[in-house]
Amino acid sequence: MNRNIIGISAFYHDSACCIIQNGKLIAAVEEERFSRKKNDPDLPVNAFMYCLDQAGISISDIDCIAYYEDPVKKSERQLWSISNQVSTDPIYDIDPQHVIRQIRKELGYDGPIKFYEHHQSHAASTFYFSGFDSAAILTVDGVGEWATTTYGIGKNNKVELFGEVTFPDSIGLLYSTITSYLGFEVNGGEYKVMGLAPYGENKYLEQMHQLLTLEEDGKYTLNLKYFDFLRGERMYSDELPKLFGLPVREKDAEMGQHYMDIAKSLQTFLEETLIKMANYLYEKTGEENLCMAGGVALNCVANGKILKNSPFKRMYVQPASGDSGCSLGAAALAYTELYPEDKIEPLTNVYLGPSYTGKDVENLLSATSLNYEDCREDGDTLQRVAQKLAEGKVIGWFNGRMEFGPRSLGARSILGDPRVLDMRDRINAMVKKREGFRPFAPAVLEKKMFEHFDIDHASPFMLETCQVKSTIDMPAITHVDNSARIQSVNDTDNPRFAQLLREFDKLTNCPILLNTSFNIKDEPIVCTPEDALVCFITTDIDCLVLEDFIISKEGNEITMLEMINNNFTERGRFELNPNVYTFI
Repeated sequence: MNRNIIGISAFYHDSACCIIQNGKLIAAVEEERFSRKKNDPDLPVNAFMYCLDQAGISISDIDCIAYYEDPVKKSERQLWSISNQVSTDPIYDIDPQHVIRQIRKELGYDGPIKFYEHHQSHAASTFYFSGFDSAAILTVDGVGEWATTTYGIGKNNKVELFGEVTFPDSIGLLYSTITSYLGFEVNGGEYKVMGLAPYGENKYLEQMHQLLTLEEDGKYTLNLKYFDFLRGERMYSDELPKLFGLPVREKDAEMGQHYMDIAKSLQTFLEETLIKMANYLYEKTGEENLCMAGGVALNCVANGKILKNSPFKRMYVQPASGDSGCSLGAAALAYTELYPEDKIEPLTNVYLGPSYTGKDVENLLSATSLNYEDCREDGDTLQRVAQKLAEGKVIGWFNGRMEFGPRSLGARSILGDPRVLDMRDRINAMVKKREGFRPFAPAVLEKKMFEHFDIDHASPFMLETCQVKSTIDMPAITHVDNSARIQSVNDTDNPRFAQLLREFDKLTNCPILLNTSFNIKDEPIVCTPEDALVCFITTDIDCLVLEDFIISKEGNEITMLEMINNNFTERGRFELNPNVYTFI
């Protein structure tokens, strides 16, 4: 008889659902991919139905639903936060019974529900799927119920947290505060700060040290004089601009060098702090393996520095380290609690979302008047795509099951030739519609990665940066500091993407492609063939590959204009408050 545990994260941001069946993660997906609302916080009803379908079960076959945080403890912190705020959100959203009521009502589920604390879920999401028998665990984010940072250990199929830092002290909130000060959106712009940092110098490191004090026991405190997030309107106080001697940068204003220097100083300070915390954790546990999760663990630059500058020999960062990945942790906690004799299988890839057949794609395209190539019979899709890439074309690549987490890893990707001088600027300006300073990542054949990048282990999830050492000039994927956030690709986890890289290598002697997420600014990554077609039509992507079907812009211009005029591309939206980290 199958053992089925559903994990859910919801009602904050990045809601998601997953299912563990007989110790294996069968499916996991964010609700935003279905709803098309970026950071969708609603109960993941569509994701839930997908997970049931993928596992081949009905709602009556679920042994337990595991929820990623404790609603009672969270409501305590929310009420405390409200008492400090000048404006309040509806009390209904804070009712700790709200979660159970919604699960019962919207999912129609009347079975057992288990609740786990937020950072427990983060810790479990990384340890249980790491493949390590034992490991030290570090989780760092904005805030859970009260915890913002936890130290723990995983051993004997159990996770134990032995230390924590609590709200309002938070490294994640410090990073978000400077993100907001630099004119970027909170809960989304943190990636931009990380990408901006290499353009600056550490001229404000002394000021950064005034924002946070780290103790010997792994604890730390924020100097709240510089922060105003407790009031719920903005992240920084009037004292922060005084500290830096610079006014707050307005959104979309020119990015002066001094703001780049602040970004660099922040990133360096984060790295120094996390390294000290990791060293403390090693001294406490003596473990050789380190597992990390939480939104701060998505800072791939810091991850590489931690591994190089701490005694840990191996590191596993959960690829969906943000709150969506907490659904995995909650499910793992429930599974090991109910079935302690079972082990959970390691997570070696994140292709856990929906897939679509060639017939699905054919039905979509035949319902339009688009010209397309059907390569199923000839079987030469990859050779044709590699040729187009070698000609400098930008490709929308839609293949197999969608990725879980924030990175596109060769299932829903935009691809380009990394050697083309203006490729990065072209994709940034005409496809991604985002800031030109943000770097793109390379996907590289795992067997050839060591020839081109200064790294000694596989990196399948784009969660580490390293130096480029290739003899090939690759301006499109090499950042200003000669770094790259690599994805290693092998035949086991994504054979079709690996074969495309081989075909490109045959033509160019370059086993590397620029790989970025298949979406435009403020949109979720595409999920369905329809989503991919919309993104293709509304951007300057040259060519769309839907499984074994190839659609080129050339020859389809008039048809695509007609589709736009017929409102084929309309989409709904949801937005978080861009000025403050939402605590309620």
